[in-house]
Amino acid sequence: MNSTTLNSPTPYESYVYAYPHKTAYRPLPERPALRDLWAEQPKDALSLYLHIPFCEVRCGFCNLFTRIGAPEGLTTAYLDALERQATAVREALGPDEPVRFAAAAFGGGTPTFLTASELERLCDIAEKRAGADLRAVPLSVEASPATATADRLAVLADRGTTRLSLGIQSFVAEEARTAVRPQKRADVEAALSRIRDAAIPVLNIDLIYGIDGQTEESWRYSLDAALAWRPEELYLYPLYVRPLTGLGRRPNDSPAAWDEQRLRLYRAGRDRLLAAGYEQVSMRMFRRADAPAQSAEGPADHACQTDGMVGLGCGARSYTADLHYSFDYAVDMRQIRTIVDDYVGRPEADFARADYGRWIDAEEARRRHLLQSLLQARGMPVAEYRGRFGSSPWEDFPAELAAFAERGWLVDDAALLRLTPEGLAHSDAAGPALFSADVRAVMAAYERK
Repeated sequence: MNSTTLNSPTPYESYVYAYPHKTAYRPLPERPALRDLWAEQPKDALSLYLHIPFCEVRCGFCNLFTRIGAPEGLTTAYLDALERQATAVREALGPDEPVRFAAAAFGGGTPTFLTASELERLCDIAEKRAGADLRAVPLSVEASPATATADRLAVLADRGTTRLSLGIQSFVAEEARTAVRPQKRADVEAALSRIRDAAIPVLNIDLIYGIDGQTEESWRYSLDAALAWRPEELYLYPLYVRPLTGLGRRPNDSPAAWDEQRLRLYRAGRDRLLAAGYEQVSMRMFRRADAPAQSAEGPADHACQTDGMVGLGCGARSYTADLHYSFDYAVDMRQIRTIVDDYVGRPEADFARADYGRWIDAEEARRRHLLQSLLQARGMPVAEYRGRFGSSPWEDFPAELAAFAERGWLVDDAALLRLTPEGLAHSDAAGPALFSADVRAVMAAYERK
């Protein structure tokens, strides 16, 4: 194993929501055929993700693959391309064994940027082209307050949505403006009311801490405003200032003070939610103890560490055991528009091959399994890891785990590898510390665009 060392100067190095990150992807000269990539893969518990790269406004902290607005006809052309891609991918999955999707999600961007009739078509593509039974599996959809309209929510509820995630970020108007997320409190409350009226089983609310000028008092105000709706889930995100984003152009004069502010607010938020009857699932995710089982984690028979994912849309990524692949990646708005335009113009046959990605060898598979398991509060059974890889995580990653233990981030349990509360608080340092040297190098060499 080529190991890394834990030398992060900040508890907020990066949010690890996937490994390797897209900045580690590169063009695949051989453009492998999807039929070959999926031929020997288990396909009985796949996850399906459909990406909609449109938003009505781009928040100042956002570095997601999305563009502001859509010229007339673009959303229709995008859905046309999505349908061509879904048809090509479903054919590539092959007829030799049953293909079953165990979970589905619509993300972006903002999927509810689409009109109600376009959302109907999006669901039809997922069902009739990709082959997912949306009413039989957990279906998670992301939304914004402005686009969570009654007609859109009615479509989503009717088509089987089990989880609606609403990005609010702050109930304090001044903080929302500072984060370049202008919104009125009355509009946010009205959207929450419509979501509850739609009777979607799981409501998730996203909040952000670390906004300039935010205090413990104003943070508690947003937390209590969210808790008044008794959401089944809450995500608490630390603010990041990233290159090529709106906030990325603003200097941060005191990184150490900002780190301390974010840690202080994280702990206050965590303690407030635990006291209110929520269980901590990860550093960011909290679930109400009596909430329905359906959530962003998916069903019991899909495991992100081992099961494949099929991504549709120009910002989606797909996973096989051997290759993670997607389309080109960008943050700059002009570059994103170019990539979307290229996607819209593709013929069906062009969707049958992988363009950008990273091959996953045995060591990277071990790292990914450990990383994605360890960052969950429940941790990772050591026997599960040994059963898959034939070795123990301590044998494979002695330096990284010893550094975690030295810092008090690991629970002393031979059978279950999991983070302490302080370790969870430092998930955004622990996760990157598990990156391989090769992935770190290729991410560092990525030319931002």
